[in-house]
Amino acid sequence: MHALATGRDPLEAAFAAGSILLPRETSGARLVAAAVPVHLALSLGWTLALDRAGIRTARSGALAGLAIGALDLGVGARAFPRVRALPLGPQLADHAAFGAIAARRLRASLR
Repeated sequence: MHALATGRDPLEAAFAAGSILLPRETSGARLVAAAVPVHLALSLGWTLALDRAGIRTARSGALAGLAIGALDLGVGARAFPRVRALPLGPQLADHAAFGAIAARRLRASLR
């Protein structure tokens, strides 16, 4: 939504994720295809970390998501120029939303 509202390419984040797996690729279609397993692996890994940490509320999940964002975007993105080039605010918001949603789903799975 942020990309559309600001006139940026809405696939920019997908291209950035795909560049983690294919750093020299220029084909948008290949980058989007590569983004799928990258995003799934990162999401699954962080969801498992939230589960192990006992994160179960939207609030604690959002805070954990911000911490994940700090790691992903602060430390991890150093090696990936396309990820580093993304606007930080929307990326942190996405991480907070991910954490909140994942925590609530983990809570629901316990019922």
